[in-house]
This record gives sequence, structure tokens and C-alpha cells, in this order.
Amino acid sequence: MQITNMSEFHKHIKRVIISEEELKTAIARTGEILSMEYKDKPLLLVSILKGAFIFMADLSRAITIPHEIGFMAAKSYFESTESSGEVEITLDLAQDISKYHVVIVEDIIDTGRTLKKVMEYLAGKKPLSLKVVTMLDKPDRRLVDLQSDYSLFTIPDYFVIGYGLDYGEYYRNLPCIAEFEEE
Repeated sequence: MQITNMSEFHKHIKRVIISEEELKTAIARTGEILSMEYKDKPLLLVSILKGAFIFMADLSRAITIPHEIGFMAAKSYFESTESSGEVEITLDLAQDISKYHVVIVEDIIDTGRTLKKVMEYLAGKKPLSLKVVTMLDKPDRRLVDLQSDYSLFTIPDYFVIGYGLDYGEYYRNLPCIAEFEEE
């Protein structure tokens, strides 16, 4: 899919599910919680690229204690609206996480397969603790036993775009979460 004009871009936005203001409020609240929980502890936020990069940036700014960030990339969608079931870690962390309390920052938990594989992989590196914060949770789609420690929003089984979430690498720049409408 290649989008060349704005009318083409907007025709795939069915409706806004979560507004920009709702996102800002929830992120600020989560930043306060994490700041209290990890006060005086070595904290490492790990973003799963690409979808979580905007959420990670805003969450990092909302956390008022010293912390580090790291990036990983894992994929299972391969330019589709359905998870393939195959999970591939395509970028690993540079940090030795055994000295940190690690919080994985995820954009959305859908089937849970990708995140479960990432969690198992990171747990093997023996962090001081390992938790997950997700912007969006779709429990109706879960195929593995997995629960996030912090979830900003629970949503129904919609394919969503915006705020880092994409379809074919487009729509990440929307300031809200919207339902995607296929042609």
C-alpha cells in the first residue's frame, strides 16, 4: 500500500477510539505510578519498535525519576492486519539488563505471542525485575496466557492505527488511536 495524498490517507480512518487528551491523561497517570514504584531503583524502559516509540517518548517524559531507555524490535504482522503467529526478534538491547528493573513498554497486546517471546527472552537475561506497561490491551484476541502489569486502555477487537501504530507503515503520526477501515 502506498498513500500519495491526504484524501487517501483519511479514508481509512473509520473513527477515533481514544482521543489525544485521553492518551495524555493516562500516560501522565502511569508516569506518576512508575515514578513512585521505582523511586531509588535502577529503571530501564524497553521499547518494542516500531509501534511503541511515541508512547515510550511520552511515558519517559512523564516519569520524574532517573531512568534509562533501550530499544528492541520484534515483529509478527509482516504488513498485514493479522498476526502471522511467527515472532522474530530483529533488534536486541545493548544494555546488560541484570542491573536493572526492566519495564517493557508495548504499544498493544493482541494475541500476546510477540510479547511473550520477548518477555521469555529478557527473563533469561536475569533483570532485577521484569514488568510490562501497554498502551492498549485487546484481551479478546489473546492466544497465550499473558497479563500486563499496567494497561492504559482495554479495547475491543478493532484493528487500530495512530500514536505509533501503523498499517503498512502509515498512520503512526496520528495523535489519537483510531479504528482502521479497510477498503
